[in-house]
Amino acid sequence: MAKKITISVPDELYEKMTEWKSSLNFSKVFQNAISGMIQKKEALTSKIRNEIDFSSIVDRLKKEKIDYEFNIIECGKKDGLEWCKTAHYRELQYALAGSLYKNPDQDEELGDYFSDMFEKYKEQMTATGKKAQDFLNVFSEKYLKGWKEGVELFWNEVKDKL
Repeated sequence: MAKKITISVPDELYEKMTEWKSSLNFSKVFQNAISGMIQKKEALTSKIRNEIDFSSIVDRLKKEKIDYEFNIIECGKKDGLEWCKTAHYRELQYALAGSLYKNPDQDEELGDYFSDMFEKYKEQMTATGKKAQDFLNVFSEKYLKGWKEGVELFWNEVKDKL
């Protein structure tokens, strides 16, 4: 059984269709066009599924993801260690307490620092809009993990000497 659908066309096209209505079966033209497009997409999808070794691609992407996240953590650790070189005792204690990790760029004590750091890394991104925001959220989580590790490494080296 055939189903009816409604399509929209621009006014100019509608006027031309009206002129040719008696000699063209627009329903059949539409069916043939859509059927052909679907066949092409199905063939391409089938070809992709049959010719691509998805398991090796997924394995490669997993490794790249781990490497990428490790690099973000390492950047955070390096920046955390660098920050410690000029941080005051009170700031170190505040950072070690960990309360700034929910919204670091809005933190009363270190918000300006993290805003600057995130802006620096944000300039390296090519994504925009929601993708950029999603990336920044993941980045900040991993970065802060590394940053705190860097601060803790520094503190563990100096605390017994104070």
